[in-house]
Formats: sequence, structure tokens, C-alpha cells
Amino acid sequence: MADVSVDIRDGLGWVTIDNPPVNAIGRGVRQGLLDVAMQLRETDVRAVVLTGAGSAFVAGADIRELGQTPVAPFLPDVLTAIAASPVPWVAALGGVALGGGLELAMACHSRIAVAGAKVGLPEVNIGIIPGSGGTVRLPRLVPMTTAIRLATGGKPIAAQDAFEAGLIDRVAQGDLLTEAAEMALDLAAAGRPVPALDRDLVAGEAIDWDAQEALLRKRSRGAAAPLEALAALKSAAENPVDVALAAERERFLRLAASEEAAALRHVFFAERGAGQALKQAEASPADLSRVGVIGGGTMGAGIATALLLSGSQVCLVERDAAAASLAGTRVAQTIAASVKRGAVSAARGDAALAELSTDTDYMALTDCPLVIEAVFEDMGVKREVFDRLDAVMPAEAILATNTSYLDVNVLAATTKDPSRILGLHFFSPAHVMKLLEVVRGDATGARALATGGALAKRLRKIPVVAGVCDGFIGNRIMAAYRRDCEFMLEEGALPQEVDAAMEAFGFAMGIYAVQDMSGLDIAWAQRKARAAQRDPAERYAHIADRLCEAGRLGRKTGKGWYDYSSGKAETDPEVTRIIEAESARAGRTRRAFTEAEIITRILTSMQREGQAVLDEGIAEGPDDIDVVMITGYGFPRHKGGPMYMARRAR
Repeated sequence: MADVSVDIRDGLGWVTIDNPPVNAIGRGVRQGLLDVAMQLRETDVRAVVLTGAGSAFVAGADIRELGQTPVAPFLPDVLTAIAASPVPWVAALGGVALGGGLELAMACHSRIAVAGAKVGLPEVNIGIIPGSGGTVRLPRLVPMTTAIRLATGGKPIAAQDAFEAGLIDRVAQGDLLTEAAEMALDLAAAGRPVPALDRDLVAGEAIDWDAQEALLRKRSRGAAAPLEALAALKSAAENPVDVALAAERERFLRLAASEEAAALRHVFFAERGAGQALKQAEASPADLSRVGVIGGGTMGAGIATALLLSGSQVCLVERDAAAASLAGTRVAQTIAASVKRGAVSAARGDAALAELSTDTDYMALTDCPLVIEAVFEDMGVKREVFDRLDAVMPAEAILATNTSYLDVNVLAATTKDPSRILGLHFFSPAHVMKLLEVVRGDATGARALATGGALAKRLRKIPVVAGVCDGFIGNRIMAAYRRDCEFMLEEGALPQEVDAAMEAFGFAMGIYAVQDMSGLDIAWAQRKARAAQRDPAERYAHIADRLCEAGRLGRKTGKGWYDYSSGKAETDPEVTRIIEAESARAGRTRRAFTEAEIITRILTSMQREGQAVLDEGIAEGPDDIDVVMITGYGFPRHKGGPMYMARRAR
């Protein structure tokens, strides 16, 4: 079947792109569109309606072609042919129009979309910019402030927002194609609209380009594509159209061949390939329309919120009535915060909260096909919870533990049917963070795995399967490089120097700022619990222990690795004194570290531990490790991940 088809009826040319699953613009689509555009010029059609088969208009270019030698026909030439048509083309957006799909829609003479459509230019997310006139047409349809947000931020906007900005001309109230046909015939009668490239820039507030660049440089944390997108828009504002188009194309081709784009393409495919064992599980998942959650603390409330916003009913069980009431309040506050920041509508938030019930009796959970335990990270406490669940839950119910370190096998061994037990390591805040480590115990069965996969899909999270070990994938690797960072402190570095090196590399925060934010006490408790099993010959830095002993537990106590007395993080001479005292006690000769040395040590630690995780079969593949470190631990996306970097360095 052809990627592009045309049907002429009722004076209209009906052009349909049909390239499953998302109508990506590959060579076949480009050739088909060009052929149809030329063919229709030889007919007496009055107008053309362009649409996509299935649930998408066009979700972008075929990413598999990026980084390869471009093959004709090139998309800019195709769009030029459409824009130059003597009759109007109307783009009927029945779903997403992203990247090259939005460029195609902008080349048409008018645009109509269903209310649920989303449009955007996400190219910066894969290390490139629009390369077919997107940055030149866009500010001729919307104000430059909107163009900057769309092209440099990479996030799509809803159809109504696009309509209000001027990017689309109508939101369909009824049948999309019927209204698109009416629109096309009206345009034919009134005269073909002026193509976007022949229009002036949309009037709007003056742009301080230097200020925009400074702000974007800070946000992009070393990624080049957002700054290149801004430069392309500035070129579109200051140069003739032909000059701006040529400059945009040069940027696009240069970026498409860059290391940054290659790394981001790797991440794109790695995220979509993660969780293979879940996809291969030969069993039907549990029904997720009603889910139980035990524990209504920060993590439990976040998990409950994520479930409620996904459309599930949630029964949240706590130890007593006061705790249950507090848990319900905490969930309500979390949903309210999501509404306030615009993540969900007020109506959706109210509807979600109405599906929450709280209780103190485990019998209230018996009609939940999945129960997620999210109590305190203590094996004794969790075993007690599982003993109670095992006594009351139906045999077919799946039981999951939300844990970041503990042994799922130990928990499973105390139950009548270990095959229904799995680990679910949510990341805080659970209703926001996209990563979900699905921990497969030795006895975890196919149905439990399938349920983990279905849950991740329902919550729109990226699932990565992990085997059982201390810390699974992410926390184990983080513990390894955190340990080496503390060794560097013993050897002469300071916390602010380590954090500065990590931020310069592209991390949003350095490891010591992160520890202060999350609190030093949890890791301290874990270290004390393991102290009896630690090999006396193993190197161990006591610096973090000394801080905790001094009551410096992070932001919540006003002091940790940094001093927060002023309301912001400041270096503290007392921390330096503790570090230097521990260096002396350990017999270390202190020396200066460069940023490059610090990052090399951190990457080497990550990669060494990552390889051990692979060798032990804890992770399914190196790409999964990259996904975990990027989506859960702040590793810069545009670097591709630690294991990707290790392969590229060979």
C-alpha cells in the first residue's frame, strides 16, 4: 500500500498519509506527497484536504533516517511544492502533528484540528532543530515569544492553545473531515490564503535576544540544540526568508550529524526498548481499575496520586484512623499542587480525588487485584505487612513492594505464593518521575511481571526490569559513585567542587546538593545497619557519618553538606574542617582536583558498577542502565548515559 494516497471527489483532493504506526515522514512519504502535489496541479480540484490515517496526523520525521546521508526528495522541497499550489491545502489534524508533521501543516494554507490534537516542534529533544522551514514559518503564524517556547522547549501544546496562538485556524466542533472540507471550499471561494513564508512576522513584544540566550544557556545545561533553535528564530526575525531558510537548513544538517544528536537518538530508542521482560511476559495482567496502597506517607501518597490521575480507584490503608485521615489529606494536597502547576485540570483533579477511599482494615483491600505496599523502608515492617496481606488477599491478587534497596526474595519467601510478588521502585515524587524499576525476584511469575508492565503503561512511566541486589540498578550505581566522591573528599576535593563539576557536565544538581535535599539520615541508617557485615579491609569514608553525628541532616535541619541558614546553599567552614580532619585520620595527603578529574572519576565509577550489574544479570542490557541513570538520577540526556559513553570511548 502506498504511503500517500489521493482521492478526488466533490471538487476536492483528499490526500491521506498512511505510514503506520504514526505516519512518520520517511522517504516514501516525502516522495508520495511530492508526486501528489504535482499530480493535483493537473486536475480541476478546487482545494485539497490533507490528513493522516489512524490516530496521528504526522508524529515527525523518520528518526531512523537522521544521521544518515539525506536522500531526495528533501522535505523542504516537498513543502515548497505544497505551499506553491495554486489551490489551497487544508491540513486536518486528527491527532499529533509534531516536528516535520507540524512543518508540513504550516506549509499548508490553513489548519484545523480535533480538540484532542497536540502540536509542537520537539526536535531539540533529539539534538536537532526544525530543518524544513519550521523556525521561519512559525513566527509568521504566532508571536515570537510563543515561537521561542515551542522551538527551544520541545513541549507540544494542545489544540485550543494552538488556536489561541494563531498556529491553527479552527478547532473542529464536529466531524473533522466534514469541517475541513467546508473550510477548504470556503477558502477556494475566497481565494487561496497567503502562504506562511509570504507573511510578515506576527506582531508582538520586543525580544531581548541576549537575555533569552542567557536564560536558555542556563536551562539547557550544555545541550546545543536549544541554543541553535533560538539562533534560527533570531535569523528568521532579522534576515530575508531565503537567507533564514538556508541558515536553518545548515544548522539542521550540522546538528543531525553531531555527537549530541547521536546520543539523544540512542536515548530515544533506549527508552522505547526498555522493559523487554515485561513485554515478553506470556500472561494477562491484573485488572488495574482498582488498586490498593498501604502507607500514606510521601511515597505512598505520590503512588496513590499517580494511580488516581490514571483513572484507577485507590483504597489507601494506614495503621490507624488518624494516619488514614492524614494520608487522605496528603493525597488531596498533592493533587491540588498538580492542578495549581497546570499538570491537570481542576475537574480532572476533583474526579480523581473522588475515587480515593482510606481505611485501617486490610480486608478493605480484598477486592483490589493489585496491592502496592509503601511503608517505611525496614525489612521487619515490610514483612509484617506481607504476612497480613498473605492472610487476607485472594490467591490471584498481585502483591508489590515499593522498595529502593531491600531484598524482594526475602519478602516473597514468607508468602504462600512467591510468584505473585514483585518489587516496584517508584522515584519521588512518584506522580511526577517517569522511571519505574520493576524488580523481578527469583520466583516472580509472568502474571506479576505483566502487571508491572501494564501499571507502567497506565501511569505513563518508563519501566526497566531489575534483578534483586542491594539498590537494584540505579541506587547501586549511585552508591558506587557516591562512595568514590567521598573518597575524593578524603583526597583533597570539597563538596562544592564536586557539585560544580557535575553541574558543568550537565547534571541539574551535584550529588551533595541532592543529598541535602533528600536528607542524609536515610543513607546513614542504611550504613549503620550494614556496618556489622562490612569487610574491615574495605575502604570506608566516615565523612558523611560525622556530619550526621553532628546533626547536619540536610535542608530539613538547616545544615548538611551546605549551610542553609540564609535560605540558600552556602559553603560551611565547619564541613571543610570535618573533611580535613577525616583526611588526616585516614592518612590521606590532600591535593587539588580539576573538574575533568572529578567527572572522570564519577563516570568511571558509574561505568565500572554498571558493568558489574550487567555481568550479574541484574539489568537486561546496557541501554536500560542508561535509561535508569538519565530518567531517575539526573544524568544529562544529551550525553547518552554512562554505558553509551563507555562504548563510544572504546
